[in-house]
Amino acid sequence: MPQLLRTVLEMNKVRLAGVVAISFVLGAAGAMLAWRSFGPRRIVVSAGAYPEELVYARSDDDVVNGGAFFGPPKTIARRVAVIWVHGWGVNFYYPTYTMIGRRLAEHGVATLVVNTRMHDVGTVEAYRLGRRVRGGGYWGIPSEETRDVAAWVAFAEQRGFSKVVLAGHSAGWAPVVRYQAAARDPRVAGVILASGAVQPLHPDRDEALMRQATRLVADGHGEDLIRLPNRSFPSFISAANYLDQANTPREFLDFFGLAGKDAAISHVTCPLLAFFGTRDDVGGEADLEAVRSSRKRLSTGPSRIDTAVIQGGDHMYTGEEAQVAGVVADWINRAILRASATP
Repeated sequence: MPQLLRTVLEMNKVRLAGVVAISFVLGAAGAMLAWRSFGPRRIVVSAGAYPEELVYARSDDDVVNGGAFFGPPKTIARRVAVIWVHGWGVNFYYPTYTMIGRRLAEHGVATLVVNTRMHDVGTVEAYRLGRRVRGGGYWGIPSEETRDVAAWVAFAEQRGFSKVVLAGHSAGWAPVVRYQAAARDPRVAGVILASGAVQPLHPDRDEALMRQATRLVADGHGEDLIRLPNRSFPSFISAANYLDQANTPREFLDFFGLAGKDAAISHVTCPLLAFFGTRDDVGGEADLEAVRSSRKRLSTGPSRIDTAVIQGGDHMYTGEEAQVAGVVADWINRAILRASATP
């Protein structure tokens, strides 16, 4: 083979190797960028700037729940406190909740991040007559969760806050709107739907399971677990929990009146803020529009409705806690504090 031809071939091999290497580097960089954009976020927790306190509230049926109080310095403190209610299967000390509480304190907004009897998958909520009463996502009775919300509102009042904002994250939106729709508590100055249900809910009412659950509750075995069918992974719920959800009144299943005029939100007259994250959250712009349009569909409802999107936020707002706190604090200033100061 002529020397010139061998030289050209060697040069082409070098070029090809370079192209392959560059392609690999670009592919790896693209994969890393895609992972950062669409993969799960890493939870980062930093220390709070202000004192924090572990607190407890007792409901009227003697259930004690824990929470954390994030208090701002008096020089920047607002006259209203946020009560943040957790979603299904988690608790008040979930890292992103803690970070939202800390960031809100930096905005001058005192915040209670609290448990209800529905925290975690399973818990012991009380002891009665020598027997334990289970709570949590599997065993708790959802309709009784409003008692815990009432206890936290009373706790905030005892701490000197005559006005509170109830924020329900995910499944925590249900007890928030249910409480305020039923109690119409004048101490509640606003409610926040944080990635909660907007579309009508359709709890399972399988006839066989309804019979099984009814029989177990009637026999005093309401805490016995029944297995829910047609799930991609094993899923259980207590008989009493199943019946409670199945028998939820229609107005609480269709909060915003999308399927009819009987809607819980029509009984809530304080301002409402609703938001979702843009990163694989449970809702989006269509749901926010459904919230906004409820004022047109229903004759009564919130005095004002504001919506927002949490850019880059997933369902738990991982890495975007400061953005959530900023949205909430700004809304409190505009919709509640300034409005109340207007003659």
